[in-house]
Amino acid sequence: MAEPLRVLLHNAETAALAERLHDSHPGIACFECQSYAALPAMLARHRPDVVFAVRFAGSKGYPRDALLGPEGPAWIANGGVGVDHLGQWDPARVTVTNAAGVASEMMAEYVLGAFLHFTLDVPGLQQDQRHKVWAARQMRRLQGETLLIAGLGHTGRAIAARAKAFGMHVIGTRARPQAMAHVDEVHPADDLVRLMPRAGFLAVSTPLTPRTRGLIGRAAFEAAMPGLVLADVSRGGVIDPPALLAALDAGRVAGAALDVFETEPLPADSPFWVHPRVLVSPHCSAVWEGWEEASFDLFLANLARWRAGAPLWNVVDPTRGY
Repeated sequence: MAEPLRVLLHNAETAALAERLHDSHPGIACFECQSYAALPAMLARHRPDVVFAVRFAGSKGYPRDALLGPEGPAWIANGGVGVDHLGQWDPARVTVTNAAGVASEMMAEYVLGAFLHFTLDVPGLQQDQRHKVWAARQMRRLQGETLLIAGLGHTGRAIAARAKAFGMHVIGTRARPQAMAHVDEVHPADDLVRLMPRAGFLAVSTPLTPRTRGLIGRAAFEAAMPGLVLADVSRGGVIDPPALLAALDAGRVAGAALDVFETEPLPADSPFWVHPRVLVSPHCSAVWEGWEEASFDLFLANLARWRAGAPLWNVVDPTRGY
């Protein structure tokens, strides 16, 4: 009799996931690991075929060497979208998938909500309310404005659909340009700086790769339309922090909603915490009630494909990062 498929669940809490796995795929050997430190020993002991892994305690200390080492699995199912914490891997030895698409609609709502935060001058209204000041404030319409989306993957396309509902003109960049719904113009990724002067709004939703690190830096901000409002839901490192701070201080960027940072948690001495034109959120634009269940649903469906020998969904190309 063949040995059962061995699956290891790596998350802060795994009991509910293990129960769902057994219900959906009876007969599988399931193992649970709730810390980064314990993972290498668990891999060596159980030699799982598949690991469902969530970056639940940040990138620092993530046990990527163990996961990608000789005792690692044949398939790593990343419970989130970004895989930059895994670095590079040999796709001939290990397959990596992600949960792209699961949280794209929530992240798109975050982006449009962030835009409205600044266009409706919510900070100013709250300040006036605290001081009981009755003074009209100037609003800024989204309708008729141009939105530039850096990265037209699942999240970028979801942002475009919602931006169209507000009557925005949508342009975007993509490594492999092709026409798509809700986007008026699709341009190559290398055209980003050239497009910056046209856009009053910028949504950053591209993965972090060697090619995109520092993509939005001094050149992009110097080319930007004055009064730019941006929202970053990509990964820390795509936007160059010193260049963004300089653009904020110069008034070229009117508002920045930042959900991702190069160092997380954001250090207490970061100037972003106290900047009057910055909205800081703790990498939570993809967090909504039910997202973990949706991510695991995708994994369970993909596991059925794996067992049937069918091609997996959301296979990540290590050279492209998505």
